[in-house]
Amino acid sequence: MRTFDTIPERSDFAYQCLVGPQKVSGAKLADLRDHFGLKLTKHMPFGSVRDEEGHIYSMVRALNAPGCTPNPTKFIYQSTRLDGQNIRVDKEKIAPRALTMFPARGLEGDTAWWSSHSEDPGQPWRLTASGTDFSWKEDGLFDLTGKLIGNGMQWYLPGVDWGTFYVAQLYDVQGTCEGKRVKGMISLDQAWMAEGAAIHMHKDLVVNNKMHVIWWNFATIYKDGTWDVGSFLVGHDKLGYAIVQNEKGEVRCTTHTEGTVRHEANGWFAEEARIVLDGQETWEFLPDPRGRMTDFVGGFPITAQQEGRWRQVGDTREPDRWMAWGESDKRNGTARNVRGIDV
Repeated sequence: MRTFDTIPERSDFAYQCLVGPQKVSGAKLADLRDHFGLKLTKHMPFGSVRDEEGHIYSMVRALNAPGCTPNPTKFIYQSTRLDGQNIRVDKEKIAPRALTMFPARGLEGDTAWWSSHSEDPGQPWRLTASGTDFSWKEDGLFDLTGKLIGNGMQWYLPGVDWGTFYVAQLYDVQGTCEGKRVKGMISLDQAWMAEGAAIHMHKDLVVNNKMHVIWWNFATIYKDGTWDVGSFLVGHDKLGYAIVQNEKGEVRCTTHTEGTVRHEANGWFAEEARIVLDGQETWEFLPDPRGRMTDFVGGFPITAQQEGRWRQVGDTREPDRWMAWGESDKRNGTARNVRGIDV
């Protein structure tokens, strides 16, 4: 049972989330309707794939909703091939792309699709998603196809003036990137927010108030065929949720999450992070030695985005492919109600 040391005002629930699974379909992915009085801001396909040499390629594209307020992100492509030590933004490979602000979109059968417009300058792109399948092609750069892992995930956070309804589904993908065979995961997320809001930027109930300490989407497929997929959030006040699924069809959710993160002494990134679910189950983040997305720091989004892997403590299964793209930041803090530092 939760206890309250201070009493919030009416319509303020002290950052308590509602979390659960959601059934994925192309029709729902294509639906532009409002939810809870909030407006769809955009779809956000993002993820990481790795080649046979272990290099990481991370990409994200903004599929802005009609009439939304866009943030600065259009298309970001990063890899470890630039310096061999971190995931760096590859401006040379981004330059020839079509940087579509508001994509063409539609629904064919039960497959939602988004694409560049024929008149857009730059090389075209197209992305499709349904309750079973996914594809993302950036002409001349990468071509990925895959299958849905488990079920979709959703969480809702009410606020006095702003709110957030956030939906995600993860796909196990493979294909080619820069001509090399790759495999990994893509998360396709959507966010509904207050009118005029832009995620990570404006009227963002979590980010603008520096509320989150640990926030990740993740998936791991192991060499024995088993898998984990989920999402974690730990923040200040009573902010937090966890949803975890596996190949057995088990879907578990809680809003009783606690966590700690230890950051680099002279940097923003996590050297270690742990989350405890319901006071008894502990998960740990294993940072990839080359997983720091260093070009985001001081840019947009300002928080330290980072790749690695989440696993339950004591799990010895050997991973085959994985993605854990998320963020922590010492400016936000190191644990619930342990606030960060302004620099």
